[in-house]
Amino acid sequence: MLTWLKGYRRELLAGDLGAGVLVVLMLVPQGMAYAMVAGLPPVAGLYASILPALAYALFGSSMVQSVGPMAITSLMTATSLAALAPSGSELYGAMAAQMALISGVVLVLCGLLRLGFLSSFLSRPVMSGFTSGAALVIAASQLKVLLGGPLTAINPTAAAIGLLSLLLLWLARSQLGRQLQRLGLAAKSADMLSKLAPAAILLLATLLVWQQDWQHAGVALIGPIPAGLPSLGLSLSLEQLRSLLAPSLLIGFMVFLSGQSAAVTLAQRRGERINTNQELLGLGAANVASALSGGFPVTGSISRSAVNYAAGANTPLASVITALLLAVLLVTPNAWLAWLPLPALAATIIIAVIGMLDVTTPREAWRYDRADAVAWLVTFSGVLLLGVEEGVMLGVVLSLGTVIWRASRPHIAVLGRLPGSEHFRNIERYAAETHPQIVLLRIDAGVFFGNAELISDHVLQTLTDQTRHLVLVMTAINLIDTTGLYALAELNQSLAARGIKLHLAEVKGPLMDKLKHSDLLLKPLSGQVFISAVSAFDQLSQELAAAPVQA
Repeated sequence: MLTWLKGYRRELLAGDLGAGVLVVLMLVPQGMAYAMVAGLPPVAGLYASILPALAYALFGSSMVQSVGPMAITSLMTATSLAALAPSGSELYGAMAAQMALISGVVLVLCGLLRLGFLSSFLSRPVMSGFTSGAALVIAASQLKVLLGGPLTAINPTAAAIGLLSLLLLWLARSQLGRQLQRLGLAAKSADMLSKLAPAAILLLATLLVWQQDWQHAGVALIGPIPAGLPSLGLSLSLEQLRSLLAPSLLIGFMVFLSGQSAAVTLAQRRGERINTNQELLGLGAANVASALSGGFPVTGSISRSAVNYAAGANTPLASVITALLLAVLLVTPNAWLAWLPLPALAATIIIAVIGMLDVTTPREAWRYDRADAVAWLVTFSGVLLLGVEEGVMLGVVLSLGTVIWRASRPHIAVLGRLPGSEHFRNIERYAAETHPQIVLLRIDAGVFFGNAELISDHVLQTLTDQTRHLVLVMTAINLIDTTGLYALAELNQSLAARGIKLHLAEVKGPLMDKLKHSDLLLKPLSGQVFISAVSAFDQLSQELAAAPVQA
């Protein structure tokens, strides 16, 4: 807690101050936009960007992560609450805060219990499929706002504002940075300015609406923003908590995955390391703080964090400065925000989430591993056809299922000796020497309940009538569970009945320590334990050569 503050140096202040100012320009429109995605009043997005940032600065481990509203968690909040309360109602807001509370408490508990390894439960392709599907769902949900009404009743003025904003935002994202560099601006500054372009475009749209009085033309506006800081407190209902428990756990899981991903990405650029369990505490504390201040579930945003980093942030003080500036905005006259047109804000949301679409990962997965490509497609389709929560669950099941499926079908290689060397390799890939009465097998996975029977069957199918010795080369085996141990013991007995000796070679120390206390070695192997494959091959070859030939 506050370890970054203990060694703070004066020369770091300029970078943190500049980053804090620039990020607030991005966070104001983005926070309000994501609150709309969550089905909440725009000001809730500002509330969810103050105390959560301060809480993360106290407990988080990333130096430059920006914590606040994020597209996916906002969508999941809206999806979970849609059937429980009217969007925008007081009950709806209270339940959104309760979801943040549940998610935060669970994340804090996971951090205290050191459950950071849970971040590996979703593979990269599955996560990519989920975010890409969610991006399309969010974009589609904003079309009505962008056009000022449904396709059958478009408001021409609102549609003009929305579509022009969308065009300008797209040009700013795709062209502005490059054009600024051509004009002589440094690449870092050009990239940062292009990321801040949405704030300028929204300001321009607000000025036009105010000057032309387009409100009377049917253009929807954000409306008055309540003055003052959010009041602290939380109304709880046991009945509501029960109905919100399952979706809140899913949102908490996504909060951790998104925040962890953003933190690790930027830590790699800075040559730092992220403490996964500390991240759980930081993100959990941020969500508890959001719940207490009238917010909704929050997490680390890769886009805002990237701007924070590019703007020169050195420590979490940059996020503290951003939070303080937001607080100042709320307590000072902000009537101009009421004129911000919703179609322009919808364009901001669409451009932001379109950047989440990922076509690179499925393309690379298709070239490298078709199973991962299928997992991407199934998760992507699941989000679009079944829903966001179902898409998350489908992704988790697919990730775990893929791991189990691969572990249950390990690669098993028959080894031979490379001529003139002490190296043994797969005879299907190398021209290696073998002995007709000796079979060396390498199992490239741990032996556990999910693959023990398959391994035993494969071993028996590999043997021939000439086989007298089977050597299991265990260089790739780190674990043998109880089921695997029973399978090896039964294999030992089965081979002995056929006159074949079972040997082990290159057993790792920790595994050997466990085997010494097992029946497999206490009721001795029919063969021996060799230190290496070459020693097993040489000794057994010599024994077979010296043995008398049977008539």
